Amino acid sequence: MEHPDVITHKNGRQRKPAGVPPPPGNMRDVDRRDISAFEPEVEEEAEGLIRGSDSEDRRHGRVQPGIRGELGNVLLLLFLYVLQGIPLGLAGSIPLILQSRSVSYKDQAFFSFVFWPFSLKLLWAPLVDALYFSRFGRRKSWLVPTQYLLGLFMLYLSVTVNSLLHSEGGPKVVTLTAVFFMLAFLAATQDIAVDGWALTMLSRENVGYASTCNSVGQTAGYFLGNVLFLALESADFCNKYLRIEPKDTGIVTLSDFLFFWGIVFLVSTTLVAIFKRENEHSKGRRRVQQETQGVMETYSLLFSIIKMPTVFTFCVLLLTAKIGFSAADAVTGLKLVEAGVPKEQLALLAVPMVPLQILLPLIISKYTAGPRPLDVFYKAFPFRLIIGLEYALLVWWTPTAKQDGGFPVYYYGVVLLSYALHQVALYSMYVACMAFHAKVSDPIIGGTYMTLLNTVTNLGGNWPSTLALWMVDPLTSKECQGAVGQSCGSTEEAGLCVKEGGACVTTLDGYYVESVVCVVIGLAWWVWLGKKMRRLQEQSPSSWRCRVNQ
Repeated sequence: MEHPDVITHKNGRQRKPAGVPPPPGNMRDVDRRDISAFEPEVEEEAEGLIRGSDSEDRRHGRVQPGIRGELGNVLLLLFLYVLQGIPLGLAGSIPLILQSRSVSYKDQAFFSFVFWPFSLKLLWAPLVDALYFSRFGRRKSWLVPTQYLLGLFMLYLSVTVNSLLHSEGGPKVVTLTAVFFMLAFLAATQDIAVDGWALTMLSRENVGYASTCNSVGQTAGYFLGNVLFLALESADFCNKYLRIEPKDTGIVTLSDFLFFWGIVFLVSTTLVAIFKRENEHSKGRRRVQQETQGVMETYSLLFSIIKMPTVFTFCVLLLTAKIGFSAADAVTGLKLVEAGVPKEQLALLAVPMVPLQILLPLIISKYTAGPRPLDVFYKAFPFRLIIGLEYALLVWWTPTAKQDGGFPVYYYGVVLLSYALHQVALYSMYVACMAFHAKVSDPIIGGTYMTLLNTVTNLGGNWPSTLALWMVDPLTSKECQGAVGQSCGSTEEAGLCVKEGGACVTTLDGYYVESVVCVVIGLAWWVWLGKKMRRLQEQSPSSWRCRVNQ
């Protein structure tokens, strides 16, 4: 899951995405899932307050207290972010489970809307900041009900998920999408509340730990809900590595996993609601102050930013830049599962990628720190397009590499190397884009400004991925072999072909058509619009300044 994702609080604070590497089985862009590993950061406004607080403390000769006194708050934040990552990880595992049940790619496209809420949460973040019960607490007013609903949805799914996945007519994708969309929506809302609470739960000198809790917690939660679940759910994996006597099922089922975490959500939320006071203040500790801004004022500010010619042009470029990568990012992992690669093995390949995904931003940031960060974006663009073609070759080669006992070690080595190269190109573009966002954002409203640009960036990855999944089936050609006069143009026709003793054979896989078309579109974008994006770096700072401040 493309991962990802920035939210704006009432006072304009923003947070960069933090979290978890998408497993190769998803091949989703890190931008989309608010889930990629970056260096710890401090909220810009909070950092300014901390500096002011530090200066004041030095003048008065006060000694800064350490983290020990707030270890309980840090652990609570860490736990809340872990809970947030669980439904995200589960949502990322469902497409692989659906693919193993041979659902259509149109169904996969429909389910991909589940990954949209984290990219769109800017739309309702001002409401979460502005509407609350002061007696219960500004953040708890949203955190408690959303986590209760998350727990209840998980308990509901634990009872119904088997029937939804194993119904006679195939998996009920519409119902699964609706339920998991609500899970993602609630997790995004919980993220807004926890982000805001983190800045006031910790003292000013320790507020920087909030981003660490976010990164580590989301990573751990996504790993539990995706990689660990897929491994323990797989009978083959459990029989091979964890059992003495083989069985037909894994150690856990999806129903069991959902039930366990549903109970955890309900119990932990009840404990937080009863025992954790939101407005408590520790002796001698200074808290980050909360500012107030109206809901309509925030929306008006966002509209003023996007109306600026340079910002509007940049947003159009961001919304179209990732079309060339959509087939590789959204479809490749599913095609590998379709070709027989175990989904749990693909998920486990994400583990050795974690160190790379931590180091890459640190290395790339050295080249994006100058006045022209988008030059790195432009140079990495064709490299990532070539990797898309290499992914198509990998999918084509996969059936040939399969052996009686599965896939050899060298095959997974090739997949791992391909994924590593993909990550280098992806992170080069992402870090360059984030650096440019920071460079052009109006410092007076930097949080809101950057949040808007990051949201557009995430949407620029969402819609092409959904469209790429949707177009695989229409671009695929099949013919009925073994039954005269039959065809395989639709599900009904394919059924008649099988009924007459024939078999539908793919003569042209739409994935390969799509891969070539996407690369051609990407090259055209790079030649014409890529240069236009580079020229935006030559615009004067005043052209990026919001007119509301002039």
